[in-house]
Amino acid sequence: MAVKFNTQFLSHNAKPYLGIIFMQFCYSIMSVFAKLALNQGMSPYVLVAYRMVVATILIAPFAFVLERKTRPKMTLPIFAKIALVSLFEPVISQNLYYTGMKYTTATFTVALCNILPALTFLMAWIFRLEKVKIKSTHSQAKILGTIVTAGGAMCMTLLKGPILKFPWKQVRLLHNQLETGTQNNEEDLTKGALLIVAGCFAWSCFIILQAFLLKSYPAELSLTALICFMSSVEGTILTLAIERGNTGIWLLHFDAKLLAVIYGGFVSCTAYFIMGWLMKRRGPVFVSSFNPLGMVIIAVLGSFFLAEKLYLGRIIGAVIIVIGLYMVLWGRNKDRSPSKSDNNEVTQPDQQMAIKSNMTNEVTPPDQQMDRRNGGDLENAIN
Repeated sequence: MAVKFNTQFLSHNAKPYLGIIFMQFCYSIMSVFAKLALNQGMSPYVLVAYRMVVATILIAPFAFVLERKTRPKMTLPIFAKIALVSLFEPVISQNLYYTGMKYTTATFTVALCNILPALTFLMAWIFRLEKVKIKSTHSQAKILGTIVTAGGAMCMTLLKGPILKFPWKQVRLLHNQLETGTQNNEEDLTKGALLIVAGCFAWSCFIILQAFLLKSYPAELSLTALICFMSSVEGTILTLAIERGNTGIWLLHFDAKLLAVIYGGFVSCTAYFIMGWLMKRRGPVFVSSFNPLGMVIIAVLGSFFLAEKLYLGRIIGAVIIVIGLYMVLWGRNKDRSPSKSDNNEVTQPDQQMAIKSNMTNEVTPPDQQMDRRNGGDLENAIN
């Protein structure tokens, strides 16, 4: 019985980590496809709009069937919140992100996005979604870890050193197609960096607002489908306003542009669902703290598929990021350890914000959690 319980306990605790790692792999591969499509002349606004249409088509049937009995009632205030959340991400965030990517490279873009944990941690602190006690060692570790993570991202971006050679063969086809666009945009590195930072701020706002929204609409699949639908509408309106008179940008062929749209739609609906599922159980900082992992993945993918050069200084920066990441997670895990005070907080979930609700999930058996919230259907779908 002990062995069986421990296996089930480890399996339950491993799901959030496996989910966030899978999400980072999907995002990293999407960065390669998106960079290729952008360098072939695709408008970032069209990419975002089409991507959300595909995401809506993919996720809507699952949301309709799996949550037909547990879906909360839609009200005008909730609909307005969903419209606001979808405006921040993906409409504002992804458009700024991909526009900044056009002026830089895929590796630089993903590396710079590692300021996201710092922004999210700061905003979660302000909105009381994250517990911070300055005199506490655990809170100091979270603050210092966030700073170290951001510093490691900057080191990976700025430091060079000797070039490292990899044992695998680089795929020159993608490199030849991407090389021209990369060289032409190097002089706009500052402009691209500012756009990426602004996109990260919008993405951080999305993470925080989604944590609040899940309290009033705790149906992950349905919420994901609604966000994708609203963002497709908002993204299309934005594209028509900015690219008015240029109807040729909407044409797609069997090339990298179509691949980026289809795969991007899959990534969007999958990532939003995983993010909403994780938000209830681990909080917004946990979701964004794994963002540095995507930088390591894109560095490897970039060296393999895009034949990008990888320097020793960037490897050192990646190591620093991993150190900072584990400092943040160590501080969060210590703060989330069950105690008598936690149990008292659990008895009054309506009086606390999202982070207190996440603590409830840690000390309540998983079957009782989902029966209490969604009637158990969503948990069965995940398993």
